[in-house]
Amino acid sequence: MRQVLDARDSASRSPSTRIARVVTEVFAPTLLAAVMPFVVALRTSAPAVGPGLGWALVGALFCSVIPNSLIWWGVRRGRLSDHHIRVREQRRTPLVYGLVSVLVGLALLVGFRAPRPVIAMVVVMFALGLAVTLVNLVWKLSIHAAVAAGSAAVLVIVFGPALLLAAAGVVLVAWSRVELGEHTVGQVIAGTAVGLVVTVPTFLLIG
Repeated sequence: MRQVLDARDSASRSPSTRIARVVTEVFAPTLLAAVMPFVVALRTSAPAVGPGLGWALVGALFCSVIPNSLIWWGVRRGRLSDHHIRVREQRRTPLVYGLVSVLVGLALLVGFRAPRPVIAMVVVMFALGLAVTLVNLVWKLSIHAAVAAGSAAVLVIVFGPALLLAAAGVVLVAWSRVELGEHTVGQVIAGTAVGLVVTVPTFLLIG
């Protein structure tokens, strides 16, 4: 038994595992949800970026800050395993609350006539959230992979083919989730597929 524990501890300290943990945190869905509205606003509202950044802040607040705060509150109360919510059965309530938060933010953006690209980004976040919520009712699909793939797709749409390099980031995120034992290869592939299938038509239609 001790040998097994020692082996696990050694694996957790391996370079690949440490890299995977960094990748998982840097490209966490909540961080991407906070950053992407700003990226879209900076690109599409130039040269007058001030108003666009204000709307991006609203998007980041309701797509990331509020949902993430609710998750951390659940962790501190002992209701959630951790901020990545590794236990599938615990994901439903935080995901639903997150969807409600995104809807409130979206209503504000639409009601006050925010720039269409920023609205499109928030709609994408809601559509992705809805899709992964439904799938996670029965299967532990990789939310990391879904949001990473969706973010990469938006970057390509907004900045052009040069940002196809973002696909490497999606592969890195998928690898990190498998390396950490949080998902199977099938789960990260499914997450990537959902991210692309939901994001591309949604952003193109609205943005």
